[in-house]
Amino acid sequence: MSTESVGACGPFLMLKSILRAGVFLVCCTVACVPQNKSNGASATTPTGAGSASDDFSPQTLAAGRQVFRFDTFGDEQFWTDTARMHEVVQRSVSPATALSVGLKVDADAIPADVAAAIKAGKVDLADPATTVTLLKLNAVVGLKGTVTTVNGKDNLTRLGITCALCHSTVDDAFSKGIGHRKDGWPNRDLNVGAIIALSPAITPAQKAVYNSWGPGKYDPRFNIDGKSTPLVLPPAYGLAQVRNETYTAEGPISYWNAYVAVTQMHGHGNFSDPRLGINIRQTPDMVGPKLASLRAYQHSIEAPASPPGSFDADASTRGRVVFNQNCVTCHVGVNNTDNNSGVLHTASETGQDASYALRTANKSYRTTPLRALWQHAPYFHDGSAATLQDVVTHYNNFRRLGLSAAQQRDLVQYLKSL
Repeated sequence: MSTESVGACGPFLMLKSILRAGVFLVCCTVACVPQNKSNGASATTPTGAGSASDDFSPQTLAAGRQVFRFDTFGDEQFWTDTARMHEVVQRSVSPATALSVGLKVDADAIPADVAAAIKAGKVDLADPATTVTLLKLNAVVGLKGTVTTVNGKDNLTRLGITCALCHSTVDDAFSKGIGHRKDGWPNRDLNVGAIIALSPAITPAQKAVYNSWGPGKYDPRFNIDGKSTPLVLPPAYGLAQVRNETYTAEGPISYWNAYVAVTQMHGHGNFSDPRLGINIRQTPDMVGPKLASLRAYQHSIEAPASPPGSFDADASTRGRVVFNQNCVTCHVGVNNTDNNSGVLHTASETGQDASYALRTANKSYRTTPLRALWQHAPYFHDGSAATLQDVVTHYNNFRRLGLSAAQQRDLVQYLKSL
């Protein structure tokens, strides 16, 4: 019973015109495919696909957290120099607008006097200048801005994006959308398409595509093949013992980090995957040297436990029996996935839409490693199951399990406990 076929898709944010096609396309935060700067060398193994062990020393974890939260990999070369998104933000993105499309603010980065002024209603949250101030404080999760002050006015001169844009949220401790960081939690409020649609550089037809995605979804291949089958942003926690972190299991976490950093965030680095016909070489490589510490930090992020009272313990105990009788063929071992043994499933085996898988190297989906299911609805790779009950109903019907209504309710409670 795969609730997601999940992966660790990377950051997000805007458009880029593909020179040969002459159209604007997106990338994982919304970034776009970089120009192929291949030196002609062919790689036999995809970037980041080799086996590796983690260094969990405090120094490495601190470095990895810094990369995850604040490193743009030099992607300002696109977001600023090409897409000119710094101008869009300075001119028209107020904090109210930013929060409305799911961007988050790190309350710990806001000085006490500024926080008090916000609470007192003395800060204009409808003024884009306030957004520039928050970027100057490094307080907007997943965005990295360079702000200079000229004649007393702050000007946003550079803007880039980081991994945290899609794969961090906040606990809303200060107010909705403002709080303490929760790294690894997918930002299911983030409306990537709506953010892209704010740009004056795209056509009405393109805006219609972006606005069709909705909150918490992104297509990490749209800028590659021009097709749109958006995925739900997956969690990036609880992955330490998971072999492949993407919905379609094309590689371990460093593979996906490199893919996203270079082809989606538009960072300045190297990525190669002969299966996809991608071979990008850029000097200096601002991605590769950081993959090891980034992987270690991500692998250190544990899945959040189910909150007390969020599920019925007695029903969960009964549901575990139902799970063991019907679901463990695919959801095996402590990680609840047979993909650790290299198993993949065609869409027809699980009753899923094949459209996204057919655009990938493996043409199939992996079994999701179940963790913290209470936290990251909707489910399945495309978010087609709004609730865990929808997941159970799907598999009960598709696989003809013959579960009674009571058994289904118990199974849902067990899934909530994971």
